[in-house]
Amino acid sequence: MGIAKRDEGAKVNSNINVTPMVDVMLVLLIIFMVITPMLQKDITVDLAKVNNPEQMTDADKEDAMVVAVTRDGAIFLGRDRIEAEQLTNKIKDKIAARSDKRVYVRSDARAKYKSVVDVVDNVRAAGVDDLGLLTEQKPDIRKGAPSAPTPVAGGTE
Repeated sequence: MGIAKRDEGAKVNSNINVTPMVDVMLVLLIIFMVITPMLQKDITVDLAKVNNPEQMTDADKEDAMVVAVTRDGAIFLGRDRIEAEQLTNKIKDKIAARSDKRVYVRSDARAKYKSVVDVVDNVRAAGVDDLGLLTEQKPDIRKGAPSAPTPVAGGTE
């Protein structure tokens, strides 16, 4: 009797097919490219840069009340554009049911001083005592490399 020798191992393909992996990665890339702009919750403004900002991590919270003043003087409460005359009443309505009555102001560094002061006055008129002015960390020239900007920092009144 002879031993039957099977030669199946020589026919095994050991190459890895990367096409399905590339397809999945391209789909994930497209999904992240579409979703990322939607994750931004605030209006984009170029914040003023200061030397010693105070950290305000509460401004990053989902329920934080943020008023933004753009370079051209437009006022936004969250993502909604409003007129200066409406700001006091809108803030009164929003803080009535809240325990945290702090309001943050994000102002463009090139916004007119009068429009920022008007926003601060309107926020104060709504009964807000705790107001945060958001700024960014100024790059440290002595270290040679610019430091990463602090996303939410500033001083309080």
